[in-house]
Amino acid sequence: MAAAGSTEELKAKAQQLQQTVFADSASDAESVKQKEEAVGQLSDTFVKLQDAKALTQLLSQLRPFFGVIPKAKTAKIVRNIIDQIAKIPNSTDIQVAVCKEQVDWAIAEKRTFLRQRIQLRLASLYLATADYQEALKIVGGLLTEVKKLDDKLLLVDIHLLESRVHHALRNQPKSRASLTAARTAANAIYVPISLQAEIDTQSGILHAEERDYKTAYSYFFEAFEQFSALDDTQAVAVLKYMLLCKVMLNEAGDVPAIVSSKAGLKYVGQDVDAMRAVAKAYHDRSLKEFQ
Repeated sequence: MAAAGSTEELKAKAQQLQQTVFADSASDAESVKQKEEAVGQLSDTFVKLQDAKALTQLLSQLRPFFGVIPKAKTAKIVRNIIDQIAKIPNSTDIQVAVCKEQVDWAIAEKRTFLRQRIQLRLASLYLATADYQEALKIVGGLLTEVKKLDDKLLLVDIHLLESRVHHALRNQPKSRASLTAARTAANAIYVPISLQAEIDTQSGILHAEERDYKTAYSYFFEAFEQFSALDDTQAVAVLKYMLLCKVMLNEAGDVPAIVSSKAGLKYVGQDVDAMRAVAKAYHDRSLKEFQ
């Protein structure tokens, strides 16, 4: 009953916020600011209700509002709502459909900045769904376009995604070439910590593929520290990579110390416990423990 009550409260809150956003057509600075805040709260409410369809409809309903606010704010709101849809489980197909729809709208409205970033998001979704050729098709078109614009930050994102797609296709030379291009572009600008951590993670993965586990561990360690500082959930996966590298380096005895460190204790759970058990089995030379 409590859950049902909570759901009803959230639905009532959503209706109230929708009135704030859509009932008043005023476009002065104060009204626009209030609507922006209400849109943020409304999307949060729909996520709590696990209502991806409502979020999709919200993007379409907001188009008149997008016509009276700056393009940069429009881009921020659209990308935030797509990010919110991603928080809802099993919503990948909806995300793909939404991205396609928003790309078409951005092309019609001549919003190049927004269109490029949504296309990049669409390519990453194709990677997640193993539709690698579609991902490469989008990436190839974006690279040609963005190189002319000299948008270095977007170029880093595109090359990094391209590296991941080639890695998924088991094409190591092309994956490494794309990663090198991403690093070259990143060296010319300030790169956000989260993006630098993603570059280091991809570097670690490629070195591990080549069985250079010592160098891979160094990259994973850098990425882990950066993700941990940001409280990013990717830190757990990178910590697992670090521990696996230690096992592959025949240094499984170091694993308990890493897990018990201040940074490691923050992520203790089923995933890390499993890696610790693998390391112990390797250290004890016990196939029975490993199984």
